[in-house]
Amino acid sequence: MYLYVKSIHIIFVVCWMAGIFYIVRLFIYHIEAKDKTEEERRILFPQFQLMESRLWNVITMPAMVLSVLAGVGMLYLNPYLLRTDWMLVKLAFVVGLLVYHFTCQRVMLQLRRGIFAWTSMQLRIWNEVATILLVAIVFVVVLKNALDWIYGLIGLFLFIFVIMLAVKIYKYYRLKK
Repeated sequence: MYLYVKSIHIIFVVCWMAGIFYIVRLFIYHIEAKDKTEEERRILFPQFQLMESRLWNVITMPAMVLSVLAGVGMLYLNPYLLRTDWMLVKLAFVVGLLVYHFTCQRVMLQLRRGIFAWTSMQLRIWNEVATILLVAIVFVVVLKNALDWIYGLIGLFLFIFVIMLAVKIYKYYRLKK
């Protein structure tokens, strides 16, 4: 039963992550559309709102709920996991991912009301936060107890540095065009 729930959990997590990654890309396009002509904005804004709403309500939110439920189900079926250090670290990153998720929901609702509180560059960096959280979660799960936590944290910070450097380089070349 545990392996069945674990398999279902993986499927929902993949759907959730796909929605999380794509929604932020839509936010970036939505915000960049405000620099278009009035005629283009009249077409693009409702289209982005529709795409964001459908993605959020049909894929991302249900996948998040089902991922959390399947995760809780796995912990119920194997409560020993809550006594392992790696699971507690993983759950801390999952809480971070949930905060990320609901922050994205808040951004979507702001954009729907015409509030552009974020720049496209800030959202590009924000998009990498999901990548960092996902890599951290997978890293902790795969390495579990074999992981030397100090080296793991150093590796995570190096990964964050490389991701942020890549965003800066991308911005430089994008503005150069």
